[in-house]
Amino acid sequence: MSIKNKNKIIDILNEIMKYELSGVVRYTHYALMVTGRDRLSLTQFFKEQATESLLHAQQAGELVTGLGGHPSLEISIIEESNKHNSIELLNESAAHEKNAVSLYKDLVNEVDGESIYLEEYGREMIKTEEIHSIEIQKMLKDFSI
Repeated sequence: MSIKNKNKIIDILNEIMKYELSGVVRYTHYALMVTGRDRLSLTQFFKEQATESLLHAQQAGELVTGLGGHPSLEISIIEESNKHNSIELLNESAAHEKNAVSLYKDLVNEVDGESIYLEEYGREMIKTEEIHSIEIQKMLKDFSI
């Protein structure tokens, strides 16, 4: 694949990989910390998010190596708020998903006209992350009653 800005694309994919790996840690932590009436459903949700974040990190890493790059061994910084009620966990999740969308949009903008495959990959990931955001907002509505 001949892409003029390949190194920049690899850098963005590595940022995505690091961010998604931080999601694995974040969502695993949330699954362990959630308490209260919705513990079972939220624990399951967060475990599924952790699993999906790992898959997303692996996909980004495959693209990095496919472009001839070296996947990072790092994860993004995760700030511990020490707020573990369901509302806080969901709000932090919403912020995490919003930031993920931003990274994928950076990728789409960078690959514009260079690679249909990478552009479609980025768009599909944006769609996935936006769906997560919608679901989280729906869950948060239950807590505003």
